[in-house]
Amino acid sequence: MTSLPPRSGDAANLIEVQDLEMHFPVTRGIVFQRRVGTIKAVDGLSFSIKKGETLGLVGESGCGKSTTGRAILQLYRPTNGHVIFEGQDLTTLKGDALRKMRRRVQMIFQDPYASLNPRMTVGDIIGEPIKVHRLREGKAVRERVDELLGLVGLNSAFANRYPHEFSGGQRQRIGIARALAVEPQFVVCDEPVSALDVSIQAQVVNLLEELQQKLGLTYLFIAHDLSVVKHISDRVAVMYLGKIVELSEGAKLYSMPLHPYTQALLSAVPIPDPKVEQQRRRIILEGDVPSPLNPPSGCHFHTRCPIMIPKCKEEEPPFTDYGDGHFAACWRARESAELMPTVARKQAEAIAARIAADIAKVKVKSKVG
Repeated sequence: MTSLPPRSGDAANLIEVQDLEMHFPVTRGIVFQRRVGTIKAVDGLSFSIKKGETLGLVGESGCGKSTTGRAILQLYRPTNGHVIFEGQDLTTLKGDALRKMRRRVQMIFQDPYASLNPRMTVGDIIGEPIKVHRLREGKAVRERVDELLGLVGLNSAFANRYPHEFSGGQRQRIGIARALAVEPQFVVCDEPVSALDVSIQAQVVNLLEELQQKLGLTYLFIAHDLSVVKHISDRVAVMYLGKIVELSEGAKLYSMPLHPYTQALLSAVPIPDPKVEQQRRRIILEGDVPSPLNPPSGCHFHTRCPIMIPKCKEEEPPFTDYGDGHFAACWRARESAELMPTVARKQAEAIAARIAADIAKVKVKSKVG
C-alpha cells in the first residue's frame, strides 16, 4: 500500500482519509449485465488535513483528483476506506445524519457554467441550502444572501438575476457564496479557477485566501496548475493513476522534488522568460498514462519512468518519509533528486516569484479600485 499512514488521534487534524478506494464496475450486456472489470479511480489513499490548512492536490487529467474530493464528501460512496471528520467516520453515515453533516463539508465545483441552475435566480441558488438546513427563515434568508454576496465581492442587487447574466468569474463567486451559505468548516475546491481567465484566476484565489482567514476554513484545493497550487497551498500532494506519489510542504516540493513524476510536471510548466525557456531542459515522459482499468504491477509509474529498475515492476514502493514530512513512493527517490536539472530548479523558483508578483499586482489594483 503506497499511502501515508493515518495519524488517528491527532487533535490538529480536521480530516483524516484512511485507505480510501473508489472503484467503478465495468459491465457488458443490456439486460443481463456481466461485470468484466473494475476502474480503480482512487486506489488506497491516506492523508490528513489540519484545521485551517490548505492541501493542494495536483496531477494530470484522469488521475483521480476530482473523484477523491467527491468521495471524501460522500457524493460518491467509497468502495473501501474511511473518512474521519472531527472523530466521526463519514462513510458510515446515511440518511438524515449524512444530510446534517453536509452543513459542515461543502464543495466548489469546477465548471461555473454547469454548476448553477439556469432556472433559478442567484438569490434562490444561494438561499436554497439555507432553507434546506433551516438556518434562517423569512426575511432573514434574503438578508443572509445579501451578506454572502457582499462577502464574495458581488452587489446584493445581483440576487434577482439569473446565472446567464454573469461572467465566468462572477459565476464562480456565486458558487463560492453558495458553498459558504451553510457555514462549513471544510471545503473541497475542485479546480475552481481552471475555467477562468488568468487575470480572473488571481482574483478568485485571493478571495479564497481572504475567506479562509476570515472564516477559519480548511481547504482541499484540487488543480492541475502547479503555479496556482504553489501560491495557495500549505502542503502539496501529487497524484498519479489513483495514488499519491509525493506529499510535502509546498516550498520543499517545488525546490527539491523526489519523485520522477513530480520532476517531470515541474519541468513542463511554462514561464514567460525567454532566457529560461532557451536554457531549460524538459523531462519528456514516453508513452501514455496506463488505463485505470488495468493498472501496471508494482509502481504504477514504471511504464513511463526514465530511471525505472526491475524492482519497480515487481514491488510497489512504500510511501516513505524522507525527512520533515516529505513523503514519496519511489524506490529511487534519493537518486532521482540528482536527475532534477539545475535549470528546472531555477524555473520552479521563477514560477513562484512570478505568481507572487502577479498576486501582488491584483491586490494593489483591488485596493485602488
